Amino acid sequence: MQDTAPILDAIPCVILAPEALAAWLRLERTPGIGPRSAHTLLSAFGSPEAIFAAGYSALAAHVSPAQARALCSPISDDTRRILDATLAWLRQPGHAVLVPGAPGYPGLLANIPDPPLLLYIKGRVELLARPSLAIVGSRNASTQGKANAEAFAEALSGAGVCIVSGLALGIDAAAHEGALNGAQGGTVAVIGTGPDLVYPSRNARLFERIGIEGCIVSEYPVGTPPLPGNFPKRNRIISGLAAGVLVVEAAAQSGSLITARQAAEQGRDVFAIPGSIHASLAKGCHLLIREGAKLVDTATDVLEALAASPLSGWYEAAQAGAGTVQPTPAPQAHDDDLLQALGHDPVEPDSLLALVQGSAAALSSRLLMLELAGLVERLPGGRVQRVVRPMVK
Repeated sequence: MQDTAPILDAIPCVILAPEALAAWLRLERTPGIGPRSAHTLLSAFGSPEAIFAAGYSALAAHVSPAQARALCSPISDDTRRILDATLAWLRQPGHAVLVPGAPGYPGLLANIPDPPLLLYIKGRVELLARPSLAIVGSRNASTQGKANAEAFAEALSGAGVCIVSGLALGIDAAAHEGALNGAQGGTVAVIGTGPDLVYPSRNARLFERIGIEGCIVSEYPVGTPPLPGNFPKRNRIISGLAAGVLVVEAAAQSGSLITARQAAEQGRDVFAIPGSIHASLAKGCHLLIREGAKLVDTATDVLEALAASPLSGWYEAAQAGAGTVQPTPAPQAHDDDLLQALGHDPVEPDSLLALVQGSAAALSSRLLMLELAGLVERLPGGRVQRVVRPMVK
């Protein structure tokens, strides 16, 4: 898919004049006006400037009296402050603001029921036009889950798929890392703060790298802190940018399930990687599969499923270059017997001791060496679990 890159890279985005940006910010920040009400008004009047010039009676024909009165109020000092901060932010290289209907605004996102009025962009805006898959999952992911997310993302990115995620710890961060390693498709991080803030701080280096090699996206104005309500709301953008959502690991009450269900409501494909029946972080994936999500265990599975989607006709050509995620062969050293005894489910050390020869101290030493080698993971309650390292063929 390399032949498409120069065309996609040339996609323009509109640079709003300060007066137009002020009107968009004013509309977005009018009390009682959410994305759906705003789009109703835009359909009726054509632009934010025309909305604010319409007058109370014309506005009240489309929204409630309280909303019409709010729209007739003068622009607030707080909105003027945000406008000044945004204009200063826009003067920095690689920064942009996109609005619905303008070149560069993602077409898939524009078609969800409540697309954001403004998208603050840091980095490669052209990535928003590429066929994309969202990868989400637990913040408290297992070593195996993070390895799976990174391997799937690398294989899919290598096939030209842009990987969308939320820059959270755990699965999100692993997916972004894998996509950057895959190089071809790139990655988009949809954040729950203003575009100038990094959250969580532990992902600061990843944030900076994505801002250069990928694309940072936010619907929140410059300076917006990481408020708890922002993150569930931004999940509709993660799914809305993509042709499908892959859930790698998720507990039964995970926020990733919200993203997956929003994706289904938006007409996107939902995929889930199964896990052990004993693993709490597999419960959410198993629930999604019972609800109709597609069970996948290779990147090729995802590409083949997306090839049939009306949102992703591009993928027929990508399939030929798709990588396959497969387990790395177990080491051929003396620890083969211990790894075989571990299997792939969590095991109590006492139960493991009954399966292998040697003392408890010797077993503890061998487990420590395997843990340091990344082949074994310690779980809460003292249990241990084997880690299978995925690789891309």
